Formats: sequence, structure tokens, C-alpha cells
Amino acid sequence: MYLIGNGRLLTRDPELPYIENGGVVTDGELIVEIGETDALAEKYPEAEFIDASHGVIMPGLINAHTHCCRALAKGLNIPYYNPTEFYEILNGVWWRIDRNLTLHMDRMSAYATIIDSIKNGVTTLFDHHASNFQPCGSLMTIASVVRSCGIRACLCYETSDREGKEKCDEAISENLEFFEYANSLNSNYIKASFGLHASFTLSNRTLQKCVSKNNGRMGFHIHVSEGVYDLCDSIQKYGVRPIRRLNDMGILGSKTLLVHCTNVNDGEIELIKSTDSMVINNPQSNMLNAVGCAPIRQMHRNGITLGLGTDAVTSDMLESLKASLAIQRHDTKLPNAGFDEATSMLFDGNRRIASRFFNTELGILKAGAAADIIVMDYIPYTPFSEVNADEHIMFGMSGKQCILNMIGGKLLMRDRKLLFVDEESMNKEICKAASELWNKLK
Repeated sequence: MYLIGNGRLLTRDPELPYIENGGVVTDGELIVEIGETDALAEKYPEAEFIDASHGVIMPGLINAHTHCCRALAKGLNIPYYNPTEFYEILNGVWWRIDRNLTLHMDRMSAYATIIDSIKNGVTTLFDHHASNFQPCGSLMTIASVVRSCGIRACLCYETSDREGKEKCDEAISENLEFFEYANSLNSNYIKASFGLHASFTLSNRTLQKCVSKNNGRMGFHIHVSEGVYDLCDSIQKYGVRPIRRLNDMGILGSKTLLVHCTNVNDGEIELIKSTDSMVINNPQSNMLNAVGCAPIRQMHRNGITLGLGTDAVTSDMLESLKASLAIQRHDTKLPNAGFDEATSMLFDGNRRIASRFFNTELGILKAGAAADIIVMDYIPYTPFSEVNADEHIMFGMSGKQCILNMIGGKLLMRDRKLLFVDEESMNKEICKAASELWNKLK
């Protein structure tokens, strides 16, 4: 039993959103009680006290879309390669990396991403994996790292026709076999979805096969209308826009994650809403790939469940939060736009998305919810309360200010020191794997 106290307690619970000198009592995997620190200390004298030192105690952050397999590419420089549009980036960089990833590289990539995520206050992530050199067993490899580190993760494998029928069939099998494994665990730490790359790399025949093989067991996790290439391909080949095509093929639904949706129109937004599908915004990735700004404000007004991801650009969800605000204001040319939408995606949308997969309450601090708790080393220079806490987070905090990360009642980081791994030794192993990948790419 722990009592994390003496901090500014930000709960995300509308019934009790903030306690100035608050604390959280945990027992096992769940929160027992929240309240004033002194009162909790008196009530639970047996609890081990962890002093938040007037920092901000808040729910662990959720990353609704990332790619662990991109971790070894940080800093990669491909000589004489200068892509001028999005398809060239995919084909010349990311798909090229996918073709060279071994299971060992998958393992090291997962460690690199998860370690960095935990250090940045992330407690749950949704991963979209591809490693076409060795697809079979890749999700189990990542899952072994998830278990070793103690984070929560929903995993899938990226099905695509781009590498031929054999690799496509292996991807389908990888999704199905991993679902059976995750389902057998009945765990609130490892979940599965069915991964699809994007409309323009999936034929109707393959989509039909995926839907048939899945048989309604999982939601799909797919990139949609990220760039105009996806849009044009769908219209030219199938006579409809991507969202309509995916709906006609049986892909949309309440457990389906539609990633990006940068180029969607009014009709597609209505279709997303009517099918209760979820949309994940990745603002930094959209800007870096020059694919545009998703119509977040319109989707928000239409009541679509919107979440925030990083697309592997970073593991810091607060970086992504800031980028979401900036791109919306730049796109609309309105200096007062986007704040509610950005904060809602991270602190409300991601929580609601996670609730569709995990059978425990995440992203909130209250009795009975998961003991996924972080402490941020943030001392405000101006008043701090539930009224302006999001302004402090948006303009004052960064993920690197996380000093404590607890997931399921287990301390994974305390005083910025990781407790589940020798970080220095692991970094050496990760660097070796990255060097091996870079040499293969040469």
C-alpha cells in the first residue's frame, strides 16, 4: 500500500477535480481513496508515504498511436535521399526500415520506446507495428517487453499488400494469433487490435479477407487519408473516398481507430460519427510530413471520439499536445482556437478510447480506478487550480518533468530512476541494434 501525497492533486474526475494538498492511496493495482494528504496519512498509517514535494500528482498519460519499430531510426541520415512528397518518405524511409527489422531489433525498439514513454509519464500506449523481414512472432516479441517493463499496451501488426501476398497473409495471421494470445491472458496490460496500413496499400480482396478472418473479434487500427495520395488512390480505383470505402468494406466501428484523417470532408465526418469510430490526431507527424491539418475542430463539434498520438515522432505526450494547439491556430489563423480541442483529446478522448479496450478505468484518479499515477516536478509561478491547470500543462510542463511513474500500483520510476531495468546497460544493447540496422540500410 502506498500514499502518494503532499502534491497538487489533479484527478480528471469532474466530481472532485482538484485538491490543493492532495494524496492518492493505492492497494494492489487500484486506487483506494483520494483526499487531503494529512487525513489520508492518519487513516492509512500502514501505507508507505511517497512525498510529491508540492509537484503535480495526475493520472498517467495515454498515447493513442505510436510505432515502437521506429525507435532505432532516431537520427538516421540516408545519404543523397531528399524526398519531396509523402509517398517518397514512406517508400524510401519507413518501408525500407520495415524490410530490415529482425525480431531482436523489434525487441530493442520496444524497449527504447517504452523506456522513453515511462520517463515521459506515459502509462498506456497503442502500438502499430510493421517488420516485414520477420513478421511472425513480432507481436509476441513486443508483448514480452511490455510485460517486462510493466506498461499497458494495445498491439497490432500492419497488414498491407505492398510486399506481396505471402507477407500480407503472414500479417493477417500475426494479428489473429496475437489476439488469441492476448485474449487468453485476460489481462489489463496487454490487448490486441487488427492492424491495417492504409487504404491505398490494401485491395478490396485483402480487406474482405481481413474482415472475414477477424469475424468481429477486434476493432481495426488503420491510417486513413493521411496524405492526398490515399484520397486520390481511393477515388481513382474505387470511385469513393477512403472513409466511405472502408465503411463499405466493414472496417468502421466502435473499436476501430482511424489514424490521421487529415483529408476528410463533411460526409466522411458524419460517417465516422454514425459508426462511432475513433479518430487519432498526430499533429507533429502531420506537420513534418507536410500532409496538412486535420479538421479537429469540426470533428470535435460533431461529437466524434478524438484522441491524441505521437506517430513515433516523440514519446512526450505534452509535446504532441502543444503541437496540436499550434497547428490548429496556424491553420485557422485564429489565436483563440484549438485549446479545448487539444486538451480534450489528451485528457478526455484518450481515456475514453482506452476504456473501449481495457477493463479498468484509466486516465482518472478516483477510488476503484487503476493505480496509474505520475508526479510532475512542476512548481507554478502563478495560481494553480482546476480552473487553469490545463493552461499550466500546455504552456509550462514537459514530459521530462515526470519524476515518478506508477502503473497498476507498481512503481516503475521513482526520483527519475527506472526501477525495472538497468537503463545504462539496456541503452548499450539498443545502440548495438540501431547500429546493425543502420549498417543494413547502407
